[in-house]
Amino acid sequence: MEQTMIARNAEPYTPQTLIPFILETYHATHRRELPELSRLARKVEKVHATHAAAPHGLADFLDAVLIELEEHMSKEEQVLFPTLLSGGGGCAPFAMRRMRLEHEGHARQLEELKARTNGFTPPEDACGSWRALYAGCAKLHDDLCAHIELENTILFPMFE
Repeated sequence: MEQTMIARNAEPYTPQTLIPFILETYHATHRRELPELSRLARKVEKVHATHAAAPHGLADFLDAVLIELEEHMSKEEQVLFPTLLSGGGGCAPFAMRRMRLEHEGHARQLEELKARTNGFTPPEDACGSWRALYAGCAKLHDDLCAHIELENTILFPMFE
């Protein structure tokens, strides 16, 4: 949420300031961190396969989140954001509605991520990799929530 507060303190808000902020702060971060989380999840799943609390299937889940998020971010970067930077109109209202619907899907995925990781709480006997995995998942959760909030409550209303 701290990153959203940075954007909120950058008033007056303009698409020319918010969109680069979103691209640099969130899109680039998701692309950098999600593959590493998936790799770490595969490691933890393999090493702790017999542990009762092992996060079985978490790597595949994170891979699916990455695919959906990449498609979503690409739509924003290739269609929505250029349209908004040129003043909105055209397909912008439809695209924003579509992005909001996809944001709802991402929010459901984040709830599932939280459930799969016991509220991002590793077991007491968890190794460093397991702890790092859950900390990274918590960061992904917080970053994506802030990303969605910034678009839904600040950027999109500028054009609605």
